[in-house]
Amino acid sequence: MLGQHRSTHRKEPRGADDEQALTQDIIALAKQYGRYGYRRVTALLRDAGWTVNRKRVERIWRREGLKVPQRQPKRGRLWLNDGSCIRLRPEYPGHVWAYDFVEGRTHDGRKFRILTVIDEASRECLALIVARKLRHEDVLAALAELFVTRGPPAHIRSDNGPEFIATAVQKWLSRIGVKTLYIAPGSPWENGYNESFNGSLRDELLNGEIFYSLGEAKVLIEAWRRHYNTVRPHSSLGYRPPAPEAVTPPLPASGSASLHLQPAMALEVTMH
Repeated sequence: MLGQHRSTHRKEPRGADDEQALTQDIIALAKQYGRYGYRRVTALLRDAGWTVNRKRVERIWRREGLKVPQRQPKRGRLWLNDGSCIRLRPEYPGHVWAYDFVEGRTHDGRKFRILTVIDEASRECLALIVARKLRHEDVLAALAELFVTRGPPAHIRSDNGPEFIATAVQKWLSRIGVKTLYIAPGSPWENGYNESFNGSLRDELLNGEIFYSLGEAKVLIEAWRRHYNTVRPHSSLGYRPPAPEAVTPPLPASGSASLHLQPAMALEVTMH
């Protein structure tokens, strides 16, 4: 009625000056870590020097159509009807370790096995032993090296695989004073910390990499272990890595996350 344009009577919304740069970094991290959600990406952005909250990252994440497939429903339970727990829960680092096997294949179709050893309290991956075949002697050798460098745990949890229930393994652990915790047959959820770690290993590395040789598999899997311990944000630890590096280089206030990554993360960039 007044003959004036609507834009003269309202303030048009305008994004922050760094919106485009932040969006590019979020997309870059989503491409590099396709199985990470916006919460874990937020933690990586903060480590790269961004001052940004989770809600802003979530808004950009949804606007750009980024998403991670829904998790599968949990199987089984660890609690009885009276509220008591049916397994020993870790109370401090070194209290309970867990170990298990994961299977992979090289490009020629040949299988290899990975012995995964984690600390249930700190969530740190202590070792990833890769070989075509792993017997109870190899399990003993891996544990012996870890016990020398880190000290033996109070308990160690595993399933009932022949490599773990072997008489030699049980006697050796008993002499050292490490108590064994064997889960019920057919109940992998009782070894939940290790099963969760194995799922992350398969989801974030094994399902997305082609290993042309066993040597290449060893290098890439060990690099992923270092990244998991020192860089990868862990949700149960407040989105902090299990064993962050003590000294990190100074980071700028903002900029491209792909250019300001920590050394372990930059190594991952070169691998892909």
